Amino acid sequence: MATASTTPRPLSEPERNLVPELLARARKAMQDIAPLDQAAVDRLCRALAWVTSNETTAVRLANMTVDETGMGGREPSRRLKALGILRDALRQKSMGIIEEDAAKGIVKYAKPAGILAALIPVTSPVVTPVGSAIYALKCKDAVIFCPHPASRRTTGEVVRLMRIALQREGVNPDVFQCVEKPSLALTQALMAACDLTIATGGQPMVRAAYSSGKPAFGVGAGNATIVVDETADIADAARLIRISKTNDNGSGCSADGNLLADATIHDALLRALEQEGGYLVSPEEKELLRAAYWDAEGHRTPATIARSAAVIAERAGIALPAGKTFFLVAEDKIGKQHPFSTEKLGPVLAVFRYDGFDQALAMVERILETGGKGHSCGIYSFDDNHIHRLALAAPVSRIMVRQAQSKSNAGTFTNGMPMTSSMGCGIWGGNITNENLSLKHYMNVTWVSRPIPEDRPTDAELFGEFHNSEIF
Repeated sequence: MATASTTPRPLSEPERNLVPELLARARKAMQDIAPLDQAAVDRLCRALAWVTSNETTAVRLANMTVDETGMGGREPSRRLKALGILRDALRQKSMGIIEEDAAKGIVKYAKPAGILAALIPVTSPVVTPVGSAIYALKCKDAVIFCPHPASRRTTGEVVRLMRIALQREGVNPDVFQCVEKPSLALTQALMAACDLTIATGGQPMVRAAYSSGKPAFGVGAGNATIVVDETADIADAARLIRISKTNDNGSGCSADGNLLADATIHDALLRALEQEGGYLVSPEEKELLRAAYWDAEGHRTPATIARSAAVIAERAGIALPAGKTFFLVAEDKIGKQHPFSTEKLGPVLAVFRYDGFDQALAMVERILETGGKGHSCGIYSFDDNHIHRLALAAPVSRIMVRQAQSKSNAGTFTNGMPMTSSMGCGIWGGNITNENLSLKHYMNVTWVSRPIPEDRPTDAELFGEFHNSEIF
C-alpha cells in the first residue's frame, strides 16, 4: 500500500458506493453461516485449505506470486504454514462453550468477531489470506481482503478459489470478498467501517489501522538477530541459518538479519556458512551492496526486496560465484546510520563478532533499538543459562532455540508456537499483543460467572509484614 504518511485522496464515487455494498454482502453472508455447527464449519475450513494449498495449486500460486511481484521463490515453501493453521484450527472449539473453570465458576462462550478487514502484504499474498480465512471462517466471521496493489492479482486468485470452495459446499461465497482495485483511501475507509482489522504488512499501514477508530491487530517490523555461542553445533547452526535466510529470498520479517558469533567459533561459523552457499563480500563489495540496497537517503530500494542473490549481485555489480545463494557481510557497527544492522528483507546477513556473553546481550539490545524491537531473536546454544539470560534481556516477543528462525517463529510442526502468518510484537513494537495471531484473536468471548465459595484472604495474609505496622 501507499504509505500512511501520504494524505489519501478522497474516495471516488465508485469507492464510496463500494464500501456499503461490501459490508452489506458480508453481513448477509454472516447471517447465512450463523446456523452452521462445529462439524460443518470444520469441513469448510478443510475445503478452503485444500483448494488453496494442495501441492499443484500451491506451486501455481507461488509462480504467480513471483511473476506478479518479482519477489520470493517459486518453491511453495509456505504451503506448510497453511496446513499448520488448519491443524491448529481443527483442534479447537470456536462456538458455544470453549472453556470451563469449575474452581472459579467461569464458563467461556465463543462468538464471531464480525466483519474483518484483512490487509495483505506484498511479501505474503497467498498464505496470509489463506490463514486469515481459515481462522475467520472457523469463528464464522466474514472477511474483506485488502491486497497490496503490487500483488492484487495473486491475492485475488486466492480469494476466488476460496469462494469457489464455499459455493461448491452450498455456502454464500460473500463470506470472503476481495478489493479488486485497492487504494489507500479505500483501505482506510474499510478499516473504519469493519468491526476488526487484521493488519499484516508495513508499519505505515499498521499505524493507519490503529488510527482507524476500530479495533485492530497489527504486527511489528522484523530484524531477527541470532546468537551463536561457543556450545553450538556449528554445522547444524549454519545449515539452519541458510534455510532461514534463503527461504523466499529472505522476504519474511522473521528471516535472520543479524548474526552474533562468539569470538571462539566466529571463523569456523563463517567457513560453515560459506559451505552452505554464503558469499562473504569484500570491503569494496560491501559498499556496492550497500549502494544497491539503500538509496542516498537511506531508504530500502524496492527492486532489491526479496530478490535472489543473483539478481542483487547483478544490480550491485558484484561477480557472484556459482552456487552462492546469500551474502555474508562482516559488520562491527550498530545503529540506524549503519544500515546493515537494520532489517534487510533479502538474502543479506550481517555477521558480528562478540567476546563474552555479556557483550552479546548488549549487542542484541542495541541492534533491536535500530529496528525490530518486539519481534524476535534466536539462539544456537546448548547452554541453558545463556538461553535463560537472553530470554530475560531481549526485548522481543519470541525466541527460537536451535531452529530456523523464518520457518519457526510463526509456528512449525516441530515446535509449539501457534501457527500463523501474523505475529504481534507487543508494546515494544507498538502492538496490542505479543502473541502469534491465531484463532482466539478472531472471536469475541462471553464470560459467564457463577458464585463460588468466598475467596477472601485475611488482612494479615494480604498485607504481610506491613499489617498493623506504623502508618507512614
